[in-house]
Parts: sequence; structure tokens; C-alpha cells
Amino acid sequence: MEDYEFHSSFNEKWSAVVKRMVRMLSENSRVSVTEMSKQLGVSRRTVEDKLSKAEKEFDIKYTIELDESALGLDNPHLILIKFTEKPDYNKIKQILESSHIPQLAIKLNGTYDMFVYANAEDPNEYVYWDKTTQVLFSEYKASWQASDLAFKHLGFFPIRTVLIERLKIPKVYKDILLLLNDNSRMSFSEMSKRLGMKSNTLAYNFRKLADMGYIKRFTIVMRKPPEITILPLFGKYIIAKGFEDDSMSMRKQITFLDDKIPLVSRCLFSAQLIGSFDFFFVGAYDNYNVGYDHLIKYYKQRYRKHKVKAMYGTMDKILVGDFPTRNLDSKKEFNMIRWIPGVKPKVEKPDKIP
Repeated sequence: MEDYEFHSSFNEKWSAVVKRMVRMLSENSRVSVTEMSKQLGVSRRTVEDKLSKAEKEFDIKYTIELDESALGLDNPHLILIKFTEKPDYNKIKQILESSHIPQLAIKLNGTYDMFVYANAEDPNEYVYWDKTTQVLFSEYKASWQASDLAFKHLGFFPIRTVLIERLKIPKVYKDILLLLNDNSRMSFSEMSKRLGMKSNTLAYNFRKLADMGYIKRFTIVMRKPPEITILPLFGKYIIAKGFEDDSMSMRKQITFLDDKIPLVSRCLFSAQLIGSFDFFFVGAYDNYNVGYDHLIKYYKQRYRKHKVKAMYGTMDKILVGDFPTRNLDSKKEFNMIRWIPGVKPKVEKPDKIP
């Protein structure tokens, strides 16, 4: 893997304290200032000062990573779109925002023009939205390639308020989720005030909510990350012998070799798909050339015998939702899985795989 190692210069601009603080908030946005002070070995005043500056510098939003399946959102799809006619992106944005189903839509510069992440409780509801949105996009002669998100290795997409409001869960839990989705660092006293609920009642419902597994993590998104290139990749294969071994090796290389103390994780999202594409990955790089050499070009070379087709583009503008730029330990968080005929798939951590 030595030939793949490289350094991201955008990480050099920030102190170790700031980078470790962003990591802590990405892992648990409800961590207290006192705990951060203890772990970082600096005063509470220093933490408060650097936190305030980081919140403004990166436009940090405190939010929650939800377990969509636990909430009944079992129809996750990624859609890659190419327009033949130049679209009116303001109109595209209005069309997408008018529905609760798209959670994220990003304008790309590359081989395709846009990708969308969508989810819904009812598969028929998703199908209706999919087909009618294609009709609405038809004036731009849109190529629409949808894939089921089959297995997520790493990452999440924040869920929009309009979808949380429609969830079929008890109102008390829904109200708490709505507050946390907007600000997961909100104090118990503020939540109690907003909900008109006594603190002991809130604490009870908060524990019950945790027990139900709806929330996977209290986390952050950096709405204004440092000057980096975010590069999404969609891949399609013709599988040849040795594919699983090649996949395991590739995942380790493009995912786990990161800077020692990054501000932004190099691997932001990774998933296996079923449908138009087989694989999806989003990485953070210094610029397009670095991203192309260390993701696109490398990916094509490693999967050459599997006749890989790669579609990609740099992230230009977020039209709907928030993209989860944050800082996690990819090697610790990443879920590996092998698809072997006749063997039940088992999720493993990378340090357990030779």
C-alpha cells in the first residue's frame, strides 16, 4: 500500500487542538467543554475560544446521524443525473425541495451533472416520486440512473426536517428528534423549555429514545469546510475471478490511509449499490488532480480486469440538504463485508481481515 500513501496539505493550516476538537465533536457532538478540556490538555477557556472560532470558520451544524432502517426508512436510493439540455438549477432546486423524499442533492462538475440521495417509508411512495420527478426533469432531457443503497460501509446523509415530521413514531420522540436534528448540542434545560416538558420527563424520554436505536450518533457537519475538493465516484463492474479479494484490498487503500491528524476525513462516504451502479465513494482531496490520481485513476487501474466504468465529478454546489463533511477515524468506523456464494455475509472491521 506504500505506493498509495500521500499527504493532504489542507490539514497543515490548522492546529492539532482544532483538528482533535473537530474529531471529538464528529464522534459525539454532545461532549462537554470540560471533557474536551481534559482530553485535549488545554484550559476550558481555550476550548471555548477555539470552539467559537471553529463554529464560525466552518459553519458547523450540530446534528444527528439517524438509523434510517430503525425509523422505517427502508428505501434509500442514490440517483446520478446527466442533463442533455442546460437546466435551470433554481427550478431543479424548487422541484426537489417540494418533496420530503430527496434528502440531499448536489450539483457536480464532471462526467455527470448531479447526484441525489432519496429515501421514503413506503416503496410505492418512492417509485411515484422517482417517476414523476423524471417527468418534471424531462424538459432538460435528463438521463436518470438510480441505484438502491444496499450496504453502507461508512458515512451518513442528514435527514431533512420535512421527512422527520412524517415519521410514524410517537410524537414525543419525534419532537425530540426534530430539536436534535437542528442542534444536537442543545442543553437539556433548553430542550425542556422548547418542549414544555419537565426535566425528569425529558431525561426519561431521552433514554427511551436512545434505547430504541433511532440515533446512531450525535455529530456535526461542516457547512463551510476548508478549501478542499470533494469528489464523489460511482462505479460499475463486470465481475471477474478474484473480485472480492481485489475489493477488500482496494477498500483498505482508498479508505484507511489518511493523514495522522486530519481536519476532514479523506473517506466521507462509502457504500455498495444495486442497480445502475455497484459502488459509491466520496473522498476529500487538496484539488481535482490529487483526487483524480488517488481515487479515479487508482480505482480504474485496480479494477481493470473487472471492466470498471467510473462516473465522477467534483462537488460544485449543494442544492438540497447538508453534505456531511466531518472528521472520523475511518479505519475504526468502516464496516467490511464479503459476498461469498453459499456463505451468510458477516460484517467485520478491517483489522480482523488479513
